[in-house]
Amino acid sequence: MFFLNITISGLSGSGTTTIGKLLAKKQCMEFVSTGELFRKHAESRGMSLTEFRKICEKDPEIDRMLDLRQKELSDTMNSTVFEGRIAGFKCNAKIKVWVFAPESIRSKRIAKREGSKIDVVLEKMKTRDFYDSKRYKKYYDIDITDTSIYDVIIDSSKGTPENAVEKILEKFKNHESSMRPRPKGRGLFGSVSSPTTVNSDLKNGVSTVVDYKKI
Repeated sequence: MFFLNITISGLSGSGTTTIGKLLAKKQCMEFVSTGELFRKHAESRGMSLTEFRKICEKDPEIDRMLDLRQKELSDTMNSTVFEGRIAGFKCNAKIKVWVFAPESIRSKRIAKREGSKIDVVLEKMKTRDFYDSKRYKKYYDIDITDTSIYDVIIDSSKGTPENAVEKILEKFKNHESSMRPRPKGRGLFGSVSSPTTVNSDLKNGVSTVVDYKKI
């Protein structure tokens, strides 16, 4: 199988989910997010994200299972956008993108999304960023601030999500000429079935993506 997956990484509020979903929709690609897997896992336990995050601090194996799950999916899926903070380090992908924005912008986005006060969100955001950075270093020896692995770096505070997607496509348009012909209606980045829904069977407490046909 010819793989041409894309990873979209960045800190909370940077716009990775918005850009990743838009890219996937525009190119008829699948979209898999560690954030979505995390939320589904929290819901399965009847917990809020904050409550579940505290559990993960005490039991790091949960986080590691979710990270591993995305890595496993990237080894078997084709023409998929994988979104996650360390997706660029862990996933099998041809194109790796880092998205960033100033703390002030990120905190405003999250506050608007959650209906919270900016100062409260900013403090929580800083705490989470600090905790995640320590966790990635401790368990994977990954320095989240190392952007040398990325092919495209985008400042999402400048321009629109559409502009970001255009930048990604423009940067790698040369890939299309080196790829095999694709049936009409399929994505620029390779053969892929029509978009399907990301579902979770929560088997053994771990979210899994199902119903991906002809992958």
